[in-house]
Amino acid sequence: MGERLATEFAATSKCRKRPLDGPTIIRAAVVAVCLLGWEASARVGLVDKFFFSSPLLIVGAIGQQFASGAIYKHLIATLTEALWGLLLALLAGAALGWVAARNRPLAAVVEPALMLLNSVPRIVAGPILIMWLGIGPPSKVALAFFLAFVVIFFAVYSGLREVDQALVERVLVLGGTERDVLLHVYAPSVMVWVFSSLRVTVGLAFTGAIVGEFIASSQGLGYLLSFAQSSYNASLLMGVVCLIMAVVMLLFLVLSRIEARVMRWKALT
Repeated sequence: MGERLATEFAATSKCRKRPLDGPTIIRAAVVAVCLLGWEASARVGLVDKFFFSSPLLIVGAIGQQFASGAIYKHLIATLTEALWGLLLALLAGAALGWVAARNRPLAAVVEPALMLLNSVPRIVAGPILIMWLGIGPPSKVALAFFLAFVVIFFAVYSGLREVDQALVERVLVLGGTERDVLLHVYAPSVMVWVFSSLRVTVGLAFTGAIVGEFIASSQGLGYLLSFAQSSYNASLLMGVVCLIMAVVMLLFLVLSRIEARVMRWKALT
């Protein structure tokens, strides 16, 4: 037993220390070449800096925001709105998905209604929610919730519907309780679907918060985008876009770590 654990630990450590693979190096090289080409083109005048800026100007613009401390209130506002919307969507979507999957008459009503709701264009939902809830954070949280809720619902609903009922019956026949079925049959199926959908819903929650801020707000990264656009500041505009992508990628990384810990059982199957 001890030898097996030592072997697994050594293999894990080796994986963690594994050097960069070929595709990663190629991607990094392509990005570096594109950035260098963009910067060189801007310096010699092939690219208009007023409209397209340059990598160094973008870094300078966003660096100035961090140096002055002005960016932090916008970043915190957007993170708070997006994460609250995502959390509420996760709770409400999971609850409704669970109830609908266990209640066929309810599912017959809820499923088409949510599919119809999901067809509403995002840009249309923003002004409606802002008109109802004002330009403060509640409307941004509601928009983030609106975009993520339907995806979470269908993830939980589909995860439960995909469970093989013959497997449930076998667990019960072998002496398992309803609790065993819930923990060892339904929960693993739902977790696979939920973690797969979270990669989408994180981006949707941020999209909702930022779109709401862009339409009407006094703070947030969406407000900063609107300000940069109205002042024709291409460097700040692209810098905020890059910052948004960096934040979302960081959240993806955190979710991947959480998924790896929660779903360790998949590696054993």
